[in-house]
Amino acid sequence: MPSRRSSPRSRPEGRLYASTVSVFDLQGRTVLVTGASRGIGAACARALDRAGARVCLAARGRADLETVAAELANDPVVLEADLAAIEAPAALAAGALAHLGRVDALVNNAGIAHRAPAVELSADVIDRLYAVNVRAPLLLIAALVPDMLQRGRGSIVNLSSVSGVVGTPRRAAYAATKGAIDAATRSLAVELGPGGIRVNSVAPGVVDTDLWARNKAIPGVVERIEEQIPLRRWSTPDEIADVVVFLTSDASRSITGETVSADGGMARTLDLYGGPV
Repeated sequence: MPSRRSSPRSRPEGRLYASTVSVFDLQGRTVLVTGASRGIGAACARALDRAGARVCLAARGRADLETVAAELANDPVVLEADLAAIEAPAALAAGALAHLGRVDALVNNAGIAHRAPAVELSADVIDRLYAVNVRAPLLLIAALVPDMLQRGRGSIVNLSSVSGVVGTPRRAAYAATKGAIDAATRSLAVELGPGGIRVNSVAPGVVDTDLWARNKAIPGVVERIEEQIPLRRWSTPDEIADVVVFLTSDASRSITGETVSADGGMARTLDLYGGPV
């Protein structure tokens, strides 16, 4: 008597797998990525492009942006913007809408870091950190949300940090900006959710980018940091970008108001007494 088992090709699991893959597909979507000229931002632009999205890349340096854009396949747009300037977010939003027609997703990646003892902080340093890390993302969101609400959908992903989730030494001002963006993420999720807009944060830990080049050259720093990471390795920009693609795609369609830690386990296990430098 012939077996009634399905062949692997006809199993329902195959169809389910195809459906699962499709929810990560960003074909036809448009995404604005700030700070896209290097590091995590450049990795996000590449990953979103691979997923099928048309990406608008924004940062201060046009030459570096064009280098990244040259690697992309889906007719990327390059826009220069210094988000420390008060008027820059609104101008960038207008430019992105003009070139793309609409912005389906916003990745607020642009930011500046600062590491110093509390006694060395100044008003200028604190103001600049807040201008780029908090004010600019909020103003970009304010400028792009009306169009998203009109279409009844959108995804906003804010780049946060492990420093906004747990205490890290000599980063009080920087951590304050990341804590602020996480709090704003939760408030925006409540406010914008009824309009079909999801808002989430991604909190990387120690990511192997050029920003760490100077500290990595200090003897013992790499080893000391790896001891604080359960995975015993630094994250890569591509790994953070994959989380951003997930939160941008329909694969995360029921997720909003979350700060997703992409840090190798640091936020849940960090030794606060012997923590990273």
